[in-house]
Amino acid sequence: MKVLVIEDNDSVSEMLEMFFSKEGINGAFIKDGLEGYKAYKQEDWDVLIIDWMLPGMDGVSLCRKIREERGTVPIIMLTAKDSESDQVLGLEMGADDYVTKPFSPLALMARIKAVSRRHAAARTPKEETDVLQTTYFKINKQTREVLLDNGKIENLTPKEFELLCYFAEHPRQVFTREQLLERVWGYQFYGDERTVDVHIKRLRAKLGTKARPFFHTVWGVGYKFDETAGSE
Repeated sequence: MKVLVIEDNDSVSEMLEMFFSKEGINGAFIKDGLEGYKAYKQEDWDVLIIDWMLPGMDGVSLCRKIREERGTVPIIMLTAKDSESDQVLGLEMGADDYVTKPFSPLALMARIKAVSRRHAAARTPKEETDVLQTTYFKINKQTREVLLDNGKIENLTPKEFELLCYFAEHPRQVFTREQLLERVWGYQFYGDERTVDVHIKRLRAKLGTKARPFFHTVWGVGYKFDETAGSE
């Protein structure tokens, strides 16, 4: 696995380099956002790890630039910012996941492996059976196209798309946040359930209406996808 880390904190980079060595990961480390973008363009990478605050070009702008160019490489944002609005901004710019500093290297390694596995699975040629048809949605998992009421949805991030797919495959089934982290993100619960909450909030804003919210909170348990139920 080849991982590009764009991070200007030497201590963080040294720690990651040590863990990469133990895991057999080929890591490259860049301290500047613009230089990191050049390194991204020069080679194929399995995962990008991008710090929020960088010289040259900040991490959010770098993530947005890659996604605007249709780059599909998985991106994990490292951030010292802990507010929900900051997390939403990073995810909206196309990050697949975020890790708040200080973080556990083991938790980060689990997330690297998870986004890499899911990206590899998404690139594997699949049959037409991977088209999901629900009452209101038509979802092509191969082309990653979403139709809602026959209108194309253009603004879903990669992880929002995957979460929608999982819900559409399991209508009216209730999932805890821990289950969604494990089954959609691909790693077991490490203490930050807000990852799920932020994505549900964004899916509701982009796809739901007051009459048809689609994504329902089951108080004390988690969430479910139900096209037949109205607003709570």
